[in-house]
Amino acid sequence: MDTIGAPAARRAVLAAQGFTDPRPGGPVTRRHLQRVLDRVRLLQLDSVNVAVRAHYMPVFSRLGPYARGLLDDAAWAHSARRPRLLVETWAHEASLVPVADWPLLQSGAKRSGWWRHYGALVEGNPGLVEDVLAAVKELGPVGAGELEEALGGASRPRPPGATWWERSDVKRVCEYLFGVGALLTGTRRHFQRLYDLPERVLPPEVLAAGPADPEQSARTLLLRSASALGVATEPELRDYYRLGPVTSQRAVAELVDAGALAPVAVRGWERPAYRLPGAPVPRRVTGRALLCPFDPLVWERERAERIFGFRYRIEIYVPEAKREFGYYVFPFLLDGELVARVDLKADRAAGVLRVPGAFAEPGADTVRVVAELAGALREMARWLELDAVVVGERGDLAAPLALASR
Repeated sequence: MDTIGAPAARRAVLAAQGFTDPRPGGPVTRRHLQRVLDRVRLLQLDSVNVAVRAHYMPVFSRLGPYARGLLDDAAWAHSARRPRLLVETWAHEASLVPVADWPLLQSGAKRSGWWRHYGALVEGNPGLVEDVLAAVKELGPVGAGELEEALGGASRPRPPGATWWERSDVKRVCEYLFGVGALLTGTRRHFQRLYDLPERVLPPEVLAAGPADPEQSARTLLLRSASALGVATEPELRDYYRLGPVTSQRAVAELVDAGALAPVAVRGWERPAYRLPGAPVPRRVTGRALLCPFDPLVWERERAERIFGFRYRIEIYVPEAKREFGYYVFPFLLDGELVARVDLKADRAAGVLRVPGAFAEPGADTVRVVAELAGALREMARWLELDAVVVGERGDLAAPLALASR
């Protein structure tokens, strides 16, 4: 077993995630997008739109400004000249994944998600399931609300005042069928999922391949995880696609025996780790990037703390008075270190990117951090078609950052 230091492991992680790849010298193209997808393997979706939708940001963090329509077309449009690159499914969470990976995630290698709790409803209402599938076939891509109207109130609607989670029966059936792969997202409208049949979403060659073997799929998914993570423990490898522990542990052992996965000891890590044989470890990492809370570099908070010494928690559900750093906080990566964090909000009505709070990490070179962070924020504002950056008063970086952002 090889032994490496924690700094080398950190650089390997950053290389695997695409942060050592050069940014495009000109307009970002589908080829550049494909390079990012080859690195991160999936883009997590999230409904929060305080700054920018979560799936757009990791591409910006690695490539810089790009037309968001490029990703929209790759995920939710198809033509002979520009075939669909991505499909929406449950992976780490709700995610966009390469179309070729969809059978792997539907093979049984991945453990069932929360939608399994709707199984009793589905089993007890086979007529409703048939009606939903027939209506999607006729109307798709179509939203759950439109399906309810088309079915003439065939399901129990949400009671007045119900929360979003108190879904109608039609919505529950749709989500169950989406979870098991009987429905897919044909497209999105105002970020609402519009359901369609797999044969109208997936390429014919993916459908023709038939069901994937669960054991081989588990091994393939873990290799995808290892490629994206660079250096990772077994729980981290399994978490990337949310595989079950028994499935993952068995598959990791098989991959090690086959020489496809190499064990590695990282000084300071309590658990053994793994990486792909020959995975690069750059001597240095340069450049800057703002990271959204759902970026795969930081979404596993304990891993981020171990690799970067950066304790990070999302505070969306924390009462405002108890928040430490803010509602929607972006870590700031500079030359391979997480050196600051900023609370961000895109105020589209005012045309500005607001920074209610900005905080330096202990030991950071604040003069350089402020200069680089101000540049990164201006770049993000331009990408979001906002006219200026407006910095608030919270945090030790707020005052100097406000001056640098004028």
